[in-house]
Amino acid sequence: MSKRKAIVLLSGGLDSTTVLALAKNQGYEPYALSFRYGQRHVVELEAAKRVAKAQGVAQHVVCDIDLRTFGGSALTSETEVPKHDNAGDLSAEEIPVTYVPARNTIFLSFALAFAEVVGATDVFIGVNALDYSGYPDCRPEYIEAYETMANLATRAGVEGARLKIHTPLISMTKADIVQTGTELGVDYSLTLSCYDPDDEGRSCGHCDSCLLRIRGFQEAGFSDPVSYQAA
Repeated sequence: MSKRKAIVLLSGGLDSTTVLALAKNQGYEPYALSFRYGQRHVVELEAAKRVAKAQGVAQHVVCDIDLRTFGGSALTSETEVPKHDNAGDLSAEEIPVTYVPARNTIFLSFALAFAEVVGATDVFIGVNALDYSGYPDCRPEYIEAYETMANLATRAGVEGARLKIHTPLISMTKADIVQTGTELGVDYSLTLSCYDPDDEGRSCGHCDSCLLRIRGFQEAGFSDPVSYQAA
């Protein structure tokens, strides 16, 4: 009996890599989808390729889109990526400049198309609403609304093959995520979470994403295996 196919959005970071492992653990045959969208940390795609190979996905597609056309984010423009001394400096009271306008809506739309083509009715995405992010497209109500729209907008949905968007990390802390992935045998040395890595691919250690990752490993009681730039 063949496995059910699932599209997994894979950035190469901590969260999406864990989601890929969870999808596999649940018995899905994963099809990984990554994006070269004009992000300053495009080196993350090398991490995504490493992760996809290590976890043995059925197919790994990298789509080219250019969100630098619009800018509006520190990740897709020359705006400086904010740096902090520790995760306690982060605030969820305002949407950070690392938010990329409509990014998850765009990514999920591509995933929806990919799912229709390969005959999948499940999409996995590593959004998280518990730990700090401040991103509006990581909230449960957004995912619920998108799923409703997706089932109205596709031939598969109209014909009764309803799409399900899975968000297994949405209520987890970073420590929970690290613990879960470690139990599943995830090799986090292959991943990259940094928004502003150097030319050698080393993480900066001070952007929002790095600080949350560092705190997650510390609280989970594990050593983070990636390389960081000197302070």
